[in-house]
Amino acid sequence: MSAIIDEITKEQLKPNRDNFKVGDGVKVYTKIREGDKERIQVFEGIVIGIRGGGIHASFTVRRVVQGEGVERVFALHSPNIEKVEVTRESIVMPRARLNYMRGRIGKKASEVKEKRVYEAKRQSR
Repeated sequence: MSAIIDEITKEQLKPNRDNFKVGDGVKVYTKIREGDKERIQVFEGIVIGIRGGGIHASFTVRRVVQGEGVERVFALHSPNIEKVEVTRESIVMPRARLNYMRGRIGKKASEVKEKRVYEAKRQSR
């Protein structure tokens, strides 16, 4: 039975959707339907968690808007997601989730160790 389900869901998996990790800054382009019209809405923030696998995989993106934290959970292989674009790449985090980001306020709420900053420090030594 499991082989049949895997075969059916394999057709619905979107390629190139797993090009980001926890801690990366991403832009998620989502299709929004309003009546008979359709438009694309962008949600930009930091990935604070990825869970699940296969067709059930999802990820959580967090950003701070006017001092208030906003989180949104997206299904990774949803047909409503146009694309996921990585804007800032972080150093690989030794964690599965960044729940500690929820307690941060102000500029610290969007700061994660970035790859380019880390590499610049290593080259100067």
